[in-house]
Amino acid sequence: MDFIETVRQQLGSLPSEIGSNFSLEKYHMPDRRRVIEIIKLIQAAFFPDFFKVSGVAPSEHLETAFELLKEQIERAALFGNINPENAGALAEDFFKRLPKIKAMLLKDIKALFDGDPAAKSYEEVILCYPGFYAITIYRIAHELYLLKIPLLARMMTEFAHEKTGIDIHAGATIGEYFFIDHGTGIVIGETTVIGDHVKLYQGVTLGARSFELDVFGNPVKGIKRHPNIGNNVVIYANATILGGDTCIGDNCVIGAGVWLTSSVEKNKRVYYSSAVTVSIKEQQ
Repeated sequence: MDFIETVRQQLGSLPSEIGSNFSLEKYHMPDRRRVIEIIKLIQAAFFPDFFKVSGVAPSEHLETAFELLKEQIERAALFGNINPENAGALAEDFFKRLPKIKAMLLKDIKALFDGDPAAKSYEEVILCYPGFYAITIYRIAHELYLLKIPLLARMMTEFAHEKTGIDIHAGATIGEYFFIDHGTGIVIGETTVIGDHVKLYQGVTLGARSFELDVFGNPVKGIKRHPNIGNNVVIYANATILGGDTCIGDNCVIGAGVWLTSSVEKNKRVYYSSAVTVSIKEQQ
């Protein structure tokens, strides 16, 4: 099939800025399959009665995950200004954080069980709830993000996005007892800050209002773009809250379908009273 070779040569001759700063013969991209395997191994280490990894004994989950993570950090070094020689130390630092991550997840399980009358057991939450699945991966990825390994972190949360329809950026800061019900279509941006005991329902967007542009017309990176959500806040389905200077105070309830680009004081209830009017009332 000579035409295949012709196509191959044509593809190779097309110019591309991607990869122009390094040689693929020297550097290797992170392996998405291995990154997903790391997630599954850590899930199995957290909850060995619920998750299994084919071909890996339960006693070897952490050791296998550590070696895989070290390798993938080395591969991702180019994308995070990381010295590849520090991959082992970074992987060790991450693994020392696993007990803290599991402690947070146990609180998330309780929040989901207590908050959803349809949940019959903690086991059901662990095995069946897409919200908990996405939260688990987010909490793992967030620690990698804090260690300045953003590419691996993003690969993990995008896997959760693919599996659940829940898009949580690894850079978001999320407190204890986090509740996601149904979950499909939820978007939580990179600079979002969420307090404790917060409930989100399907279709909620915590996003950017607009993008500040540089002199070349490109979005400015590294600035606060997404809202802050206080403690004990409930945000119902398809609500949209935008802007880095938008703050939702403690104990607020944001009704379904509400669009907000300005802050709300604590103890308020916000809802649509007509097709074009937003009402804000004191919480009772």
